[in-house]
Amino acid sequence: MKTGAPEKNQDGGTAAAPDQGTARPVTAGMAAGISPWWLSVPALVALLALAVALGFSGASAPQQVADPGPLVRWGLPVSETIRNVALIATIGSLLVAVGVVPSAAGTRNGRSRVSKEADAREHPLFARVLQLAGAAAVVWTVAAAVVVVFTYAEVSGVRLSPSAAYTQQLISFLTDIPTGQALGVEVIVAAVVTTLVFGVRSLLGLLLTTALSCVALVAMALSGHSAGGDDHMGAVNSLGLHLLGVSAWMGGLIALAWLSPLLARDRSTARLPIGTRARRKSGSVRAAEGKEVPLTAVVLNRFSHLALWCFVLVLASGVINAAVRIGSPSQLLSPYGTLVIVKLVLTLALGVAGYVHRRAVIPALIADRMSGKRAVWQIVFGELLLMGALVGVAVALGNSAPPVPEDLSPDASPARILTFYELPPEPTWASAITQWRPDWLWVAVIALFGLSYGWALWKVGRTGGRWPVLRAISWYIGLILLFLATSGPVAVYARVLFSWHMVEHMSLTMIVPVFLVLGSPVTLLLRALEPRRDGTRGPREWILRLVHSTWGKVVTHPIFAAVNFAGSIVLFYFTPLLGLTLRTHVGHEFMMAHFLFTGYMFALVLVGQDPIPYRPPHFMRLVMLIATMVYHAFVGVAIMGMDVLLEASWFGNMGRDWGLTAIEDQQRGGALMWGIGELPTAILAVVVAVQWAIAGGRENRRVDREADRTDDAELRAYNEMMERLADEDTGRRN
Repeated sequence: MKTGAPEKNQDGGTAAAPDQGTARPVTAGMAAGISPWWLSVPALVALLALAVALGFSGASAPQQVADPGPLVRWGLPVSETIRNVALIATIGSLLVAVGVVPSAAGTRNGRSRVSKEADAREHPLFARVLQLAGAAAVVWTVAAAVVVVFTYAEVSGVRLSPSAAYTQQLISFLTDIPTGQALGVEVIVAAVVTTLVFGVRSLLGLLLTTALSCVALVAMALSGHSAGGDDHMGAVNSLGLHLLGVSAWMGGLIALAWLSPLLARDRSTARLPIGTRARRKSGSVRAAEGKEVPLTAVVLNRFSHLALWCFVLVLASGVINAAVRIGSPSQLLSPYGTLVIVKLVLTLALGVAGYVHRRAVIPALIADRMSGKRAVWQIVFGELLLMGALVGVAVALGNSAPPVPEDLSPDASPARILTFYELPPEPTWASAITQWRPDWLWVAVIALFGLSYGWALWKVGRTGGRWPVLRAISWYIGLILLFLATSGPVAVYARVLFSWHMVEHMSLTMIVPVFLVLGSPVTLLLRALEPRRDGTRGPREWILRLVHSTWGKVVTHPIFAAVNFAGSIVLFYFTPLLGLTLRTHVGHEFMMAHFLFTGYMFALVLVGQDPIPYRPPHFMRLVMLIATMVYHAFVGVAIMGMDVLLEASWFGNMGRDWGLTAIEDQQRGGALMWGIGELPTAILAVVVAVQWAIAGGRENRRVDREADRTDDAELRAYNEMMERLADEDTGRRN
C-alpha cells in the first residue's frame, strides 16, 4: 500500500492520507462536502424562527414599566441564540473528537500502518474538529459576556450606559444575585474551556474539558424559568437533561457539517462493528460485519447511535419540562403553549429524519450505493435546518412568560419557602406510599443503567455467552431501591425530617451499592462491548482507561475506600456541608451522588467481582467491616445523645404541626443510623465469609490437581528437605 502526505482539499484543509486504509475510488460526487458558507443557512433559519416566535408570544413588545429599550429586547434573545449555538458547537465538537473520529494518523486496527512518527501525527479529522471547538469556544465566551450585560439591563429595566454607576450595579448583579452569579460562572467556564481547547490534545484531557463545559449547562438550567414553579427539582433537572441532549445532538451535527469536506472525499476505511445492518437490493441483510467499510460510514454510524439516545433524552425531558410550565391542557392554546407544540413537532420531525437516515442512508453508504457527499448532505445539512428552527423557538420560549406563575405567593408556607414544595402530610403507611416526587436526573441515570445492562445481557447471550441470573437480579433490585431512595417517599420526607434524611443516606451508601456491586456491571459491559481498532476510544476503551488510571487505583484502594466511607459521615453531618446540600440544588444532587459512589467503592473492594487494581485478603475485609460497624455505632450513638439541633434553621423552621419535635427526630435519626448500618454490614460479612470459603475451596482443588499432575512432587520435596534438616541437626548434636 502506498503512503504519502495528506492531500489538500478544496477548502484548504487536509484530507485523510491514503495510508489510513484501503483506497476507494474518488467519484465526482465525493469532491466536496458542506462548505462553511452553507452553515450560515441554519443560523439564519434559527434567527428567523426566533424573530417569528418572539413576535408571536409578545416577548419582544415594549414593557409597560421600566422598558430597557429595543436594543435590549432584541439583543438579549439574539445574543442568547449565538451563545447557545456556540456552546452547543463546543460540546459537540469535543464529543466527536473524544469518541467518534480517529485522533492519530497512521493507525488502523489498533496498529501503526506506517511508523511511530506517522502514528503520533494528528488525524486530519481530529485536527479539523478541534479547530471548530476552539473557534466556537471563543464565540461562546464573548457571547456569554454580552448575555450578562443584556440580562442585567432586562432584569433591572435600565437602559445600557457606560457610566461608573451602571458598571457598579452590573458588578453587584454578578456577585449578589443568583441569576447574575449563574451567568458569571458560565463566562468563567467558557473562558477556561477556551484556554484548554487550544492547549490540550490528549483524549483524557479533552474528555475532562467536555465535562467542564457541561458545568455551563447546569448554570443555564439553574437560571432559567425552571428555577421556579410547582416542581423546582423536576423542572431544573429536566431542563438540564434537555440541554445536555440538545448539545450532544446538535453539536455533533455541527461538527459533522464542519468535517464534511474531509468526510465526503475521504478514501480510508475502518472496521464496522458487528451487528450493523445494510440494506441491499436483495433485502435487509447483515453487512460485512467486522470488515472494512468507508470511514465516512463508520463515523456517521457512530453518531447515529449517539443521536438516537439524544433524541429520546430531548423528547422525554422536553415533555416533562413543558408539563411543569403548563398547568392545564387549556393553556396549550396560549402563545406559550403554541410554541411548545411547535417545538415538539420539530423534535419529532428530527427523530423521523434520524430514523430514515439510520435505516436508509447509512446502509446505502455502507453498501456503496451512495456517495459520501450525498450522505453528509442528507444526514447533516437536512437535520441542521430543523435544528436551527428548533433553537430559535427554544430561545423564544426562554424569553417568554410561562402560563404557570413562578414567583412565590406572599402567603407561602415555611416549607414552601425552604424546600420549594408544600409540607407533606404526617408519614403513615398510607401517606408514605402515596408520596412520590420523581427526580428526573436520577430517573435518567437509572434508565441508562437499566437499558445498558439489559443490552449487554442481550449481546452476551446473542454471541453464545452466559451470565449468572442472580447477578442480573441483584443489579435490577439495586436500581429499584435507588429509584425509591431518590424519587420515592424516602426522598420526599428526607427534605423535611432529619430521620428520613438519615434513611436516605444509609440507603444510598449501605444498601443500594451492595446489590449494584454484586451485579458486576463492568465485567458484563467489557464482555458485550467490541473493541475499536481504528485509534478511537469507544465505551469499552474508556472503561478500561478509567479502571487502569491513577484515579481508579486511588479510589479503589482499600485504605482510601474505607477512609472515604467513614469520613464522609463526619464531613456531611458535622460541617457546613449539610446546610449546603439542603439549601442548594447542586449540593443536594452532589450529596446523593457522593453517598452512592462512596458506598459503591467500599462494597466493590469488599465483595465485588469487577476488576480493580488491588483487592485485600478476605481476613482484612472482615477487619474493615468490623471497624465500619463500630464506627457507625459510635457516630449514631453520638447523634442520639446530642441536645443541639443540626441545621436548626432548616429542620427547626419547617412549620410542622405533626410528629416529633425537631430534636427528638434528630435523635431518632441517630438510632436509625446505628440500626440500619448494622444489618447491611452483617450481610456483607456473610458474603465475604462465603467468598472466602469458595476461594479456599477453589485453591484446595487447584493444589489437589497440581499434586495429582506431579505425583505429589512438591510434598515429597518438602518431606525430604525436612528429613535432611533433621539428619543435619542430629549430626550436630552427636
